[in-house]
Amino acid sequence: MNTPEGNVEKFNALLIRILEIPESTITDGLSPDDVKTWDSFNGLLIASELESLFDLQFSIEDISGVKNIGDMKQVLRKHGVKI
Repeated sequence: MNTPEGNVEKFNALLIRILEIPESTITDGLSPDDVKTWDSFNGLLIASELESLFDLQFSIEDISGVKNIGDMKQVLRKHGVKI
């Protein structure tokens, strides 16, 4: 399912599982400041699992530039993921 809707569904499921948050809280503005479980380890885990899920590889610049969910989606788009 490589549609924008399907990719958002997979993306959200990953965040729900790792961060242990309800889907209703996932917005583009959501950041580590808003989520107690979003520490540096889980941030790296999200990046690693996104690489596996969408078969891509992030650069250090990609990862260090992410400040919120909207930034994550922008990096995915940069790598050709329709989201």
